[in-house]
Amino acid sequence: MALTHKQKEGVTEDVKRHEKDTGSPEYQIALFTEKIKKLTAHLKKNAKDFHSRRGLLKMISKRKRLMLYLQKVNEKAYKDVIKKLGIKG
Repeated sequence: MALTHKQKEGVTEDVKRHEKDTGSPEYQIALFTEKIKKLTAHLKKNAKDFHSRRGLLKMISKRKRLMLYLQKVNEKAYKDVIKKLGIKG
């Protein structure tokens, strides 16, 4: 269920701050969003996979904390990320 290198590039291409960006909140939020989408699709097929459900809830929580941090630090970047990724803010 891990993302391949090409999938990561495709997802984070719009939100990177610079070419070698891997740690910015925008980048991490984009990765978590893609992982959440994949896990959600998996859980629709495998409703009794409670271990993956727990991992999904952890990812959602971590993404939420990153979004709150980004909103406090740089509200313009926060709004950009939400708009580009189609996340409810």
